[in-house]
Amino acid sequence: MLAGSTALTVVSVLPARAQTGTNHEVQMLNKGTKGVMVYEPDFVTAAIGDTVTFIPTDKSHNAESIKGMLPEGAEPFKGKLNEEITITIEKEGVYGVKCTPHYGMGMVMLIAVGAPGNMEEARAVKHPPKAKKLFDELLDAVPAA
Repeated sequence: MLAGSTALTVVSVLPARAQTGTNHEVQMLNKGTKGVMVYEPDFVTAAIGDTVTFIPTDKSHNAESIKGMLPEGAEPFKGKLNEEITITIEKEGVYGVKCTPHYGMGMVMLIAVGAPGNMEEARAVKHPPKAKKLFDELLDAVPAA
């Protein structure tokens, strides 16, 4: 009878684990495969309920949402320098992220979730030249709904 109870416990735990989202890890680097001052990866496709963890692999970096590049109703975020930050994805759309001290050097990344309903607004945001160039490429990579 004890074995049956254990089996019931295992069955009740498995669905809870199946419902948890994926955690996407993004490294904040001084030098990566695409150059200097980069997020790796710089493009993440996520689902509602997933988390994204920004890891300060190298010092002097953070992750901050960009005004105008968040889905409607999504909470803005700003991590501290040299500190890991994890965000939970709660809305569909695109999320623009910058490293505050290295934004002008093009240290940006994009998270795409479901239907990209805020693409027009995201494309309209003004950025420093290097960040704009990378965002143009990243936004072009977002799959159409």
